Amino acid sequence: MKVAFQHNQDFGEDPLACRETGHYQREYIEGFVNKWDELIDWESRAHSEGTFFIDMLREHGVRRVLDVATGTGFHSVRLLEAGFEVVSADGSPDMLAKAFENGRARGHILRTVQVDWRWLTRDIHDHYDAIICLGNSFTHLFAEHDRRKALAEFYATLRHDGLLILDQRNYDAILDVGYSSQHTYYYCGTHVSVRPEYVDTGLARFRYAFPDDAIYHLNMFPLRKAYTRRLLEEVGFQWVDTYGDFQETYREVQPDFFIHVAHKRYREAKS
Repeated sequence: MKVAFQHNQDFGEDPLACRETGHYQREYIEGFVNKWDELIDWESRAHSEGTFFIDMLREHGVRRVLDVATGTGFHSVRLLEAGFEVVSADGSPDMLAKAFENGRARGHILRTVQVDWRWLTRDIHDHYDAIICLGNSFTHLFAEHDRRKALAEFYATLRHDGLLILDQRNYDAILDVGYSSQHTYYYCGTHVSVRPEYVDTGLARFRYAFPDDAIYHLNMFPLRKAYTRRLLEEVGFQWVDTYGDFQETYREVQPDFFIHVAHKRYREAKS
């Protein structure tokens, strides 16, 4: 008989009322972080996404990358191995420690820094050719002024012609149709169950169940695609290209994830 893993996530008396931007730091506790790679499955994830991000960055002449949602280090390591100069940032100290450990196991010493996106320029003083914010991480911001502040900080940290690549779950489909993800591209671990336990227009509470009966939750804000694109443009990005599961063309309800590629490079308005 398996014994359920006792974890220490604390969402208060009413987990559905927990809608605070900074709470994610208490959600990514050590026990959950140590299991995160079971969810991702680095080998399967690398196979499923191919060289999409590498090709995108190379196409735009990127050399220096700031990974602001490092997690356990998957994309930081992949980009280092592809020849990019990478700084790895995250708001969770446990995630950064795990990323450093994963990098070292693969022969890399990650340059890590703990940051709060809303004050990114307080801790990050250089400018970068590209910023990546992947893994649905932006949906940890619950207040619109937090989202706008974070995007403004990203914008300020990019070079004049820089690129921001930001992804999110297809919350439009979850809110309008229901959840039907097959985890084909992102969370590729085959023995981990991931599903939304509760969804409304202000909260998507996801449940993560592992083979040893450990269960964790994440509370996230269900960003709609059009809203995210509008915020990116209002902050100052000149134009935004959006891909669905790495494809340029897609049916709106089909992708598990949207990937927004926001361009800072100035583009003259057509007369």
